[in-house]
Amino acid sequence: MEPAPDDPICPLCLRPIPAGARATVHHLTPKLKGGAKGPTALMHKICHDEIHARLTEAEIARDAATPEALRAHPALARFRDWIATKPPDFDARTLASLRRRRKRR
Repeated sequence: MEPAPDDPICPLCLRPIPAGARATVHHLTPKLKGGAKGPTALMHKICHDEIHARLTEAEIARDAATPEALRAHPALARFRDWIATKPPDFDARTLASLRRRRKRR
């Protein structure tokens, strides 16, 4: 699927979000941390899932509450570099939350 020039841009991976691609709305400050009426950003579902797999609500509120901070966060760097090589409509299932996997150990 070829992206259109007016497609929105995902704030994490900076790839366009073409019509028909799986996308979700991300609260830049988590709702549980006071962001229910705060700013949101449309992003690829895979990018949104990765944020919540790698970071807790508190970490998002404290360290990643802006698009710039999300892109700069070291826990997301490897994913960001990997996803940048994929086409704009790429989607895949993500692994279980890393937090949940840590708790099982």
